[in-house]
Amino acid sequence: MSNKRTAAIERKTRETDISLTISLDGTGQQELDVQVPFLSHMLELFSKHGLFDLTIKGHGDIEVDDHHTTEDIGICLGQAFREAVGDKAGIKRYGSMTLPMDETLVTVAVDLSDRPHLEWKAAIPSAKIGTFDTENVHEFFWKFALEARINLHIVVHHGHNSHHIVEAMFKAMARALDEATQIDPRIQGVPSTKGSL
Repeated sequence: MSNKRTAAIERKTRETDISLTISLDGTGQQELDVQVPFLSHMLELFSKHGLFDLTIKGHGDIEVDDHHTTEDIGICLGQAFREAVGDKAGIKRYGSMTLPMDETLVTVAVDLSDRPHLEWKAAIPSAKIGTFDTENVHEFFWKFALEARINLHIVVHHGHNSHHIVEAMFKAMARALDEATQIDPRIQGVPSTKGSL
């Protein structure tokens, strides 16, 4: 592929210091320095299952809680993803994955529409996974969808282990995004009758 679909984003505030790079046409390599261990694990899975090469340095005010670091990494990853996709010429645009993980079944569907929306049909039974507040999961996906300007639907069909549920979400989103960003040689220009996305 002649055009490298990569992006680098930096965001520094009084609450967080984030630097991130992504390559959409990678092999799932990652180099993560993220102070939130559970989120780091999820981002490792996202990289591996989407075949996205990912480097993230994400430090923040974790002495307060994990919220700001999780939110800002979601913002930066969304911005980088949008930039890496580029003008969207030739991409499939849509992707979906229904992914089982033990007792859990999750569907994620995406449209790289430039119309940000998160549809969330997901209950996470536990308030915490280890030290991680599970309410931050919704925050991460919403900020990612907003900044990537994608339509993102997450549906948990069933499951009772919170770790399995969230892990299935990240894996399914990665695989859906990998599908949506694939180049289809049959597609001429942008895949929309409007002529732009």
